[in-house]
Amino acid sequence: MRAPQTSRVHELSLEEAAIYRQLDPARIPQHVAIIMDGNGRWAGKRALKRFLGHQQGAESVQYVVETASRINLPWLTLYAFSLENNLRRPKAEVNFLMKLLKSYLVGNVKRMNDNNVRMAYIGRLTELPAEVQDTMQWASEQTAQNTGTTLTLALNYGARSELVDAMRHTLRDAITESAGDFERLQSLIAEMDEHHVSRRLYTAQMPDPDLVIRTSGEQRISNFLLWQIAYAEIFVTDRLWPDFRGIHLLEAIADFQRRERRYGGLGDGFTDEKMEDNHAGDTAELVRR
Repeated sequence: MRAPQTSRVHELSLEEAAIYRQLDPARIPQHVAIIMDGNGRWAGKRALKRFLGHQQGAESVQYVVETASRINLPWLTLYAFSLENNLRRPKAEVNFLMKLLKSYLVGNVKRMNDNNVRMAYIGRLTELPAEVQDTMQWASEQTAQNTGTTLTLALNYGARSELVDAMRHTLRDAITESAGDFERLQSLIAEMDEHHVSRRLYTAQMPDPDLVIRTSGEQRISNFLLWQIAYAEIFVTDRLWPDFRGIHLLEAIADFQRRERRYGGLGDGFTDEKMEDNHAGDTAELVRR
């Protein structure tokens, strides 16, 4: 359990505070995940080079993180660099993004500590350049004692690859536990359920996201946390990521709080009596026909 956090909502801007006052603090999502999209389009609209869009996008990250920390959002996960980005983007752009990541971590650790933010990462991290991994480890160690928002960067991440890695891990564990007994191995495989998969995911120590935000207006998931967002609410905004700020995070949370989450069931106000009344009405209608 996390220790209770001191309220920092007084640090919100006037505009942010106006939206926050409309929220129910008890219904702040535990985990918000963001697909940060639109850096290149932001730069293109201004006749700028793409790398300037990425730089501005890195600035947006810190603005959003600081607002998240002020409202005591426990978990914030950002889709920073996909496995597909690594494989399909021009090498020069990938190299720039790696340098930008290092620069962001080195330049913002103090701000993270000032905001009680802890750094974490998910993805096939061992495939990243060694010097980038070293900087990531350093930033994680520097912020490890913080108890506020956990900022998780998804780096060289793909949800399908995550599931493959989880399945491999689960099967290896079963093979080890069976100790060469084929019947025992078959029994262990037959016993596998969602729990076995979930605890082998990169996100095993995190709650599933309650809210997924996608910027730039694109209405797709892009291979992000496919298992974990099965029942998440999705909020899409046309705003490009470099223009996204803490106030827009609060607007997305306000929209989230207006929704009714049913997890495959019926609404809170739906009773057996209403089910019977509806069924009777449907039957009468069929008789009239």
